[in-house]
Amino acid sequence: STGAVKMQPKAEELKFVTKNDGYVHIHPSSVNYQTRHFESPYLVYHEKIKTSRVFIRDCSMVSVYPLILLGGGQVHMQLQKGEFVISLDDGWIRFVAASHQVAELVKELRCELDQLLQDKIKNPSMDLCMCPRGSRIIGMIVKLVTTQ
Repeated sequence: STGAVKMQPKAEELKFVTKNDGYVHIHPSSVNYQTRHFESPYLVYHEKIKTSRVFIRDCSMVSVYPLILLGGGQVHMQLQKGEFVISLDDGWIRFVAASHQVAELVKELRCELDQLLQDKIKNPSMDLCMCPRGSRIIGMIVKLVTTQ
């Protein structure tokens, strides 16, 4: 009966941060405009516009593993203050891994996926689900993302 209940922010108060623009807001015409809580703090977006302030449209929430595995740039790992940190985009996006082993496995899975995609680009007729290496990598990614 005492204390306060944390309120979700109003749609116009919800803001995110981008590397180049600082704070951005979800555009009122976006399907996600009325969404007041996202399970993950990361969004990907298609369009960014500036009117009265900077807005993003066509956005979707993305969780950590898909962002690490499918995000652009190199994946780096380092030990900081006793924690293993996985970083993307020259350290701008950072995640703390549960252990050194988890960090190494995720980094290696990303390298394997990148190589698999390079192989597919070189040989477009290659069926990734039928080749043993491709099916193992894809299966591991599906398992990781669906059990996150």
